[in-house]
Amino acid sequence: MQADPSELRDFAAHYTDAWCSQDAASVAAFFAANGSLRINDGTPAVGRTAIAEVVQSFMAAFPDLRIVMDDLSIQNDRVIYHWTLTGNNTGPGGTGQPVRISGSETWHIDSDGCVASSLGSFDSAEYQSQLRPRSREPR
Repeated sequence: MQADPSELRDFAAHYTDAWCSQDAASVAAFFAANGSLRINDGTPAVGRTAIAEVVQSFMAAFPDLRIVMDDLSIQNDRVIYHWTLTGNNTGPGGTGQPVRISGSETWHIDSDGCVASSLGSFDSAEYQSQLRPRSREPR
C-alpha cells in the first residue's frame, strides 16, 4: 500500500498511544483480522486475539510501560517504526528492575490501512541483562 507519509506518521503516533494505554486490544486493532506480529525469531502471533495476548504479556510485565516513537521511515512497501520502551518490571513474577530498550517493527500495510504483518526486533540479550536483579554493593 502506498500511503501518504503524514497519514502513516499519524497512524504510528496513534499506535504508540495504544501501546501506552494498557489496553492490549487497542494495539491489536491496528492489525488486519488475520495480521501477524513476530518478535525477533519467535513464533508469529496471528490474528488480533493472539496479538493482543503478546501485547498483554508486555503490559502485565511493565504496568508503567511507556513507548516512545523514535522515528518512522518508509522504504518501498515497508514502514519501519522505531521505538523505545521504558518501564519497571514490577508485574507478576517481575524482578522490579527498570528497563529501557529500543527496537523496531517493520510493517507491511494492507489495502485497508491495517498492519498485515509486523516483524519486531530488539536486542534480547540486552533486555534480559536489564531484567536481572542487580547485586548490592557492600556498605
